[in-house]
Amino acid sequence: RSRIYPTSDMPIWTEISRATTATGDVLVLRENAGVYEIRCNGWDLMSNRAHASEQRMAREALAMLAGRPAPRILIGGLGMGFTLRATLQAAPADASIEVAELVPEIVAWNRGPLAPLAGQPLRDPRVSVHVGDVADRIAAGGPWDAILLDTDNGPGAVMIAGNAGLYACEGLLRARAALADGGVLALWSADRSATFEALLAAQGL
Repeated sequence: RSRIYPTSDMPIWTEISRATTATGDVLVLRENAGVYEIRCNGWDLMSNRAHASEQRMAREALAMLAGRPAPRILIGGLGMGFTLRATLQAAPADASIEVAELVPEIVAWNRGPLAPLAGQPLRDPRVSVHVGDVADRIAAGGPWDAILLDTDNGPGAVMIAGNAGLYACEGLLRARAALADGGVLALWSADRSATFEALLAAQGL
């Protein structure tokens, strides 16, 4: 018989909390030496080790709204709060920012162990939180000056099956209809997707 003994360079993760969605997806929040991860169904979903790209998405989207008074901004997916923090830093003082987060435990984690990572963005008075599907907020109409979608790992790596509709033709049409004139739709993706880019082009986006 053989036995594997852990070595000092093997990471030791501590599970902090877990959540199960209505559709059975399992999310786990864990930590190791100051590194936090949220895993979905055993796959890495996000970490505080790398968040520059979602922050850049928010900055570039808000730059396109420069000078627009009292912009209304919808963020789909709270994550660890980094997209929200970048949005707050780029948005004017009179902005109104709503975060739609499907999983209530993620909101609780951002008010608890994850709060310091992005500087406690949920405390900003410009922010409100909707616990529910961002697709419902889009379908309810706007107009939104910007819609930022930071869900799953993008159109080519959907973790929660119900989010697939956000990247389909009807989902994009609903998002476009919910935008104010000259509004911005921004989507985060871990990788490029030629199929999705073609779909965007077909919708005139």
